[in-house]
Amino acid sequence: MHLTNSLGELRSKDIGKTVVVAGWVNTKRNLGELIFVDLRDRSGISQIVLNKDNKNYEILNSVKNEYVLKVTGIVKERSNINENIPTGDIEIDILDIEIINKAKPLPLQIEDETEALEDTRLEYRYLDLRRSQMIDNLKKRHQIVQIIRNYLNDEGFLDVETPILSKATPEGARDYLVPSRVNKNACYALPQSPQVYKNLLMLGGVEKYYQIAKCFRDEDLRADRQPEFTQVDMEMSFLSQEEIMSLTEEMIKKIVLDVKGIDFKEKFLIMDYDEALREYGIDKPDIRFDLKLKEVSDVFKSSSFKVFAEAEMVKCINVKGEANNFSRKQIESLEEIAKKNHAKGLAWLKFDGEFTGPIAKFFSDEEKANLIKKANVNDGDLILFVADKSEVVNQSLAALRNHLGKELKLYDENELAFLWVVNWPMFEYDEELKRYFAVHHPFTMPQNNEFNMDDLLSTKAQAYDIVLNGFELGGGSIRINNSNLQKEMFDILSLKGEELEHFRFLLDAYEYGAPYHGGIALGLDRLVMLLTNSSSIRDVIAFPKNNKARELMMDSPSTVSKEQLEELNIQWIDNEDC
Repeated sequence: MHLTNSLGELRSKDIGKTVVVAGWVNTKRNLGELIFVDLRDRSGISQIVLNKDNKNYEILNSVKNEYVLKVTGIVKERSNINENIPTGDIEIDILDIEIINKAKPLPLQIEDETEALEDTRLEYRYLDLRRSQMIDNLKKRHQIVQIIRNYLNDEGFLDVETPILSKATPEGARDYLVPSRVNKNACYALPQSPQVYKNLLMLGGVEKYYQIAKCFRDEDLRADRQPEFTQVDMEMSFLSQEEIMSLTEEMIKKIVLDVKGIDFKEKFLIMDYDEALREYGIDKPDIRFDLKLKEVSDVFKSSSFKVFAEAEMVKCINVKGEANNFSRKQIESLEEIAKKNHAKGLAWLKFDGEFTGPIAKFFSDEEKANLIKKANVNDGDLILFVADKSEVVNQSLAALRNHLGKELKLYDENELAFLWVVNWPMFEYDEELKRYFAVHHPFTMPQNNEFNMDDLLSTKAQAYDIVLNGFELGGGSIRINNSNLQKEMFDILSLKGEELEHFRFLLDAYEYGAPYHGGIALGLDRLVMLLTNSSSIRDVIAFPKNNKARELMMDSPSTVSKEQLEELNIQWIDNEDC
């Protein structure tokens, strides 16, 4: 007989109904005269029951957790209501039962909260996915994708797939390469994003494109990064930066309303890139809490304390009212966070009518008075300093700020704080390589559609990032749309000869009439992670890699046969290291 219902949908309205259901044994309780089993499928749990006189008693008595059962029974009212589950007012009185499959002892428990090591969870991912938390995450991911598709379809976008086997180009992160058997000594590259393809779709007259796109980057991994990830990729012709940001914002508001029940009425905050760096030390600030950075370089420019006086920049964080709550040992642990982010050390002062701490003796009364005014110092405050190059100061204090925000519970974990960061710099300069790099990518349009050749680092980009709770959710820009400006961009980036030839097709394409266009890419994995309150994107991806880029369940990457390598004209230099 075919299944009639899922286990999570039965309610009191189904009492008296004969049903056929199937699922996994979640728990079993044998009370002698009665056996109770919680049977689980993707939709939820229903309790099944039979008494000792039932012909199926010995069958049910033999089952263990994670056995797969098919049950025919009658829905009846439950005597002891379980208010913790939606099906808690009914149970299924068994008429017939079939063991579809047995299960041997498990390497991890199928429970909402697991103590299993992450590598164990990834090795037995098919078991880990049975946990309700993981199923719920996948359901949320599915829901979010459907909302995105429906929203963009209604806005007139076309869902267009772009190639996975593409061309290696000298920009962005490290490529994954795929050797070609047919074209000897040549490689495809897996796309870091569909960026060039979506530019070309706009030249092709598609006008509004989107794709739930797989992207690949050979980068070091962390909690919010995977070697392969999914992004919501969008590109639009004839829309301004403000229009693209508005459309994206409305789509995100729709997602949050449908998934979390939160109705954002206000526009997302817009912050200048320079303000983000100045006050938060980072281009993706978590604005759920204050604790802003204060630059105090001018306070100490003539100080006898040379560490401060000779530094390129001195900034501090005033941790209000926490001076008595941090011991020297705890401050040392904060210093370790700063050092992990390249700071040489962390200086500190406490204030209670006067400054105390290892460096207090070095400062004049005037410097102390200026510090009080500049950093808004009051009794009970703890002031933390880093003095170094500006990049180091900002990075280390930003990391420290994020740590303190979480440690001191300065924000509500369930709060969602969205932010647009705009007016990005166009270029950054690498002192070692003596060349410029694009902050976003080489196809970003400069503001006013021209580069400031006298001071390239002052050139601003028509670029915009969207940030959620301190995570970069996505980024986009208006694109260069003419060949001369694109050539100029490549020249600034020192792309010449063979590197420039990689983009010859794009330069040629711009000669045949190109609309002004722009777009944005949102990290789907990060969005789902944040909307499910997960701690890692690995918890919202069905089969992720671990932090060493290995997929433990199938044990990949793996070695391949000598014959396969010969077909591709590949020979390992040192097989032990490969």
